Amino acid sequence: MAAFDTLFKIPTSLSAGTGPSVPIVLSARVRLARNLADRPFPGWAKEAQRRDTLSQCEDALKGLDPLNGGYTFAMSDLSELQKQVLVERHLISRELSTAGEGAAVVVSKDGSCAVMINEEDHLRIQVLQGGIQFKKVWKTIDALDTTIEERLTYAFSPELGYLTACPTNVGTAMRASAMFHLPGLVLAGQMEKVIRAVNQLGLTVRGLFGEGSDATGSIFQISNQQTLGESEEAIMQKLTSVLQTIIEQEENARARFLEADPVKLLDKLGRAYGVLQNSFVLCSTEAMNTLSLMRLAVDLNMLPEEERSLIDQLFIQCQPAHIQFATDNALDSTGRDRYRADFLRKHFQMLPPLNFEGFVPSS
Repeated sequence: MAAFDTLFKIPTSLSAGTGPSVPIVLSARVRLARNLADRPFPGWAKEAQRRDTLSQCEDALKGLDPLNGGYTFAMSDLSELQKQVLVERHLISRELSTAGEGAAVVVSKDGSCAVMINEEDHLRIQVLQGGIQFKKVWKTIDALDTTIEERLTYAFSPELGYLTACPTNVGTAMRASAMFHLPGLVLAGQMEKVIRAVNQLGLTVRGLFGEGSDATGSIFQISNQQTLGESEEAIMQKLTSVLQTIIEQEENARARFLEADPVKLLDKLGRAYGVLQNSFVLCSTEAMNTLSLMRLAVDLNMLPEEERSLIDQLFIQCQPAHIQFATDNALDSTGRDRYRADFLRKHFQMLPPLNFEGFVPSS
């Protein structure tokens, strides 16, 4: 599929979109769930109804900014590998990847916007930008949602708000989330405490690939849980306030680690750099964890700032489906681990050595 090959060649990273890649907060995302009035939810719909919904939604999305000039992929036209690539790029959910006939995704050219059709709800609209840019993300998705609503009739209750397949999404039907890189809190053994505190505030913490995924590479997604009884603005204000506190805690954890045991941290960074420059076999978990330490090295000015975008891209490019698709080969797990090590080794042998100046304590 030529369109998929074109999308695959577009550089992607953990921050995706067009926003800046920054320390600690990689990206901000807002997702809206919407359903068409007088139609059964996708899970209850017959195949003919799902196809009709797909056709109606595709027509409504044509020519809309920021989707204009992008890509449309029907799940039934994609291989399992292609769908997994889209999951790794955060363009579709695992649920959509397993959906049958009548399911599709519409993706903007730069990957910052995607609309899933016939996942759990008729429409799942998401906009993602690098950094903590909730106002910008909300402005973009609100404008898109308003335009779509001019073309489709949404299922809406004056008392409850937007109606959704899952009761937990009723109301605004909005999930706002930020993706964090928190190696300081992980190294300090404080993440469990942070997760408990965040949960008590009505927010949830997940791993890199959402619900049920591990927080490999010290990467976490933090999002709101409540959608009923709160406005979109109130949800984002609450989330932003909590996120700022987490940023401060991560900065403090890094500072304490550097003050208490700088040699241990420098050794971790140096060993990770050595692994990436010299490994012959590298599994995805070890690759993610060593890349995480290299991102921390950029934050600490031990590697040039211009290498941040490369490292963020490598997080995605070293994922199993991306490696399988890039090699156009049916590699087994050992073959993928060898290719991953070779792929990362070639990149890191081009990077300058870590700059420990100013961090090495006097003997």
